[in-house]
This record gives sequence, structure tokens and C-alpha cells, in this order.
Amino acid sequence: MNKKYFKANKELWDRFARLHYETESEEYSVKSFLEGQSTLKSYELKEMGDVKGKSLLHLQCHFGLDTLSWAREGAIVTGIDLSSDGIRLAKILTERANLKATFIESNIYDLPKLLSERFDIVYTSIGVLCWLNDLKEWGRIIGNYLKPGGFFYIAEIHPFSYVFDNESRDIKDLQVFYDYFHNPEPFEFESDGTYASIETKFEPKKQYEWAHSISEIINSIIEAGLRIEFLNEYPFTVWKQFPFAELGENGYYRLKNQKAEIPLLFTLKAIKESD
Repeated sequence: MNKKYFKANKELWDRFARLHYETESEEYSVKSFLEGQSTLKSYELKEMGDVKGKSLLHLQCHFGLDTLSWAREGAIVTGIDLSSDGIRLAKILTERANLKATFIESNIYDLPKLLSERFDIVYTSIGVLCWLNDLKEWGRIIGNYLKPGGFFYIAEIHPFSYVFDNESRDIKDLQVFYDYFHNPEPFEFESDGTYASIETKFEPKKQYEWAHSISEIINSIIEAGLRIEFLNEYPFTVWKQFPFAELGENGYYRLKNQKAEIPLLFTLKAIKESD
């Protein structure tokens, strides 16, 4: 990855980590977590099954709420993230919650220099792939960290939903705006706040993201030697991606007053059968 892109995104996620840890929000509530609430979603718990006693590597773990929620489910967890502040706060949260976990500061592509252990499960979730420029290498790293018989699981925003304008506050329906297919050159945005707390503003920072199609994601996993067990697509998501998305009683967002539904989220599970 171009060092300029890496540096900018790291600085952004350092800022996000501090804000998300310190500011109570719908997406991140340290208080609720310390009171015993899990951040894991119903589809993750159902599709991943019993993790008790299994080693789990969480890629792009932010400040560890999901990682530590898996620890509460009985997994032996290791979380990695590129953000220095994210990892620092994850370690603080581990102590506050009286849990056991290992956290390592690293971007995904440098992780093999720091970690040689292999795991029963490699896991990642929500808003992670757009920060990666090379999914083939991502897939290879996932495959290398899995034990034979282990599995990879991802829950992620559906790439098709990314093609629509979600920046303009006055939009009332789906408007195609961004490319669906991958380009080595990233989208460049300027961020002056966080998706988790729209009211909180800070000095604008550059951020860089990449598009990845569903076929690119799947092929990256297959080329890494894993067997796809399932791919599920859902018409709901976990955040207010569009102004016209509406929160349902089940805690998920769906599109409101649209002519048709589109996939907003997908999950995928893949097995490593042998070395």
C-alpha cells in the first residue's frame, strides 16, 4: 500500500478509536459492554456456532469490543488493528472487563512479520474491506493463519450497496454514484467526523478507500485454498447507511419507501480443509 494512504488512514482510525471509546453511541457503548452486553450480532452467533475453547484471530478489530465479546463466548482471542490508539484502548478495555485477550498493532499486510501462530477461526466484520488495497494478499494471509479444519468468517457491508450516493443529506432514493469494480487507485475523501457520532466534528482528515466486488472477495478466498461453505446476502444492515434507512425493532436498518430491496450486508464462511 502507498505509504501516504496507510499513514492517512492510520491517523483517521487513531482519531476514530479515541472518539468511539470515549463517546457513548448506538454503534459503540463501552458502558453497556462493561455491564455485560455483547456487541455480536444474531447472524454471527448463529452462523459461526460454538466457539468455546477455539483460538480466534480478529482482523481489523478496532478497539476490541467484538473481539472481547467473542472472549465472553469462550474463544481464545487475538485482535489486530493498524491503529495505535485502537490497540492501546483494547488493552485497557480487556483489563476493565476482566477478560483475557492478546492485541497486536499491525496492518494486515505486515502481520506475518509479527505473528506466526495459527488459529481455528479467522474473523472480520463490518466496514473492513474498503480499507484494503490488495484482496489477493489478504486472502493468502487468512489462509496462512488458519489451521487445517479451521474456518474464515466475514460479515460485511455488501459491495453493491457502496455504488450509491450516501453523502448527500437530501437524497430520497438510490442514486448510482461510485464504481463497483476495483481500481488500484483509491477513492479520496475528506472526513471531519465519525459515522458513529455525526454531531462530533474534528479537523478534516484525508481518507482513502478501495472498492471490491463480490466476485473479487470470493475469488480471493478460493485462490487462498479455502472452500466456500456459504455466502448469505441480507436486505438489512447494522448502520444508517442512507438517510432513508429506517431502524427496525430487531435492531437492523432497512431501506424505507424504495421501489425494491437491494443487498445491504453479506456473510461468508470458508473452510481450510488441508495445508
